[in-house]
Amino acid sequence: MIDISCIEIFAVIVFLIVLSGFRIDREYQRGVIFRLGRYSGIKGPGLYWIIPLVDQKVRIDIRTSTVDIESQETVTRDSVTVKVNAVLYYKVHDPSKAVISVKDYQYATYQAALTTLRNVIGQHILDEVLRERDKINHAVREIVDQITDSWGLTVEFVEMKDVEIPQTMQRAMAKEAEAIREKRSRIIKAEAEQEASQKLNDAAKIISENPSALELRRMQMITEVGAENNTTTIVLMPSDFVTAAKEFTHSLQKKNG
Repeated sequence: MIDISCIEIFAVIVFLIVLSGFRIDREYQRGVIFRLGRYSGIKGPGLYWIIPLVDQKVRIDIRTSTVDIESQETVTRDSVTVKVNAVLYYKVHDPSKAVISVKDYQYATYQAALTTLRNVIGQHILDEVLRERDKINHAVREIVDQITDSWGLTVEFVEMKDVEIPQTMQRAMAKEAEAIREKRSRIIKAEAEQEASQKLNDAAKIISENPSALELRRMQMITEVGAENNTTTIVLMPSDFVTAAKEFTHSLQKKNG
């Protein structure tokens, strides 16, 4: 009886040990297996079995992760101090390298992105930082991706969220923008005057070639004035009548003279 009970206990222990070797990983998880301390392979997702007390598993999430790069002060190439924060998106493409090649790949990626962003900002002037964010984002992504590629990571993209500049620089930029708008306004007004003068010159040439056009234009102006709500009475007098009156007056002056 004693021997039978010992065998049963031993069988139960073996069964529990074997049962403890089963692992389940979700679709977005992978298990990096180490056998007696040495890398053995990658398993998952789903149900699989490892050797109990011999194999050790490190679980890695292969979904896209987000790194929030905190706001930091840096100096641009034209010696302007700005505060910049950004966000970085990456994912693990090789779980074994993410475990073996670097101690903490999440912290290492954050530090690489932080340093790279500061260095890239320092290579550009303030106007480029404000207007060419896509170019800076692409440069940061390429540099960080080269660094983290040996860690089994892929940087998908980097996006600057905010660029904070000093109040004095904001006032100076506002004055510069106002001056640019004033310049554009004056240029547009001058171009309009030039175009109007050209049109008047063309109209004068047409009227000089055909005097009746002047009469038509005058009648049009009378119609436009008469359309307004006013008490002014306008009498239309043909220019031929005015010309004849001038000639008659001039002839009387000659006779009297």
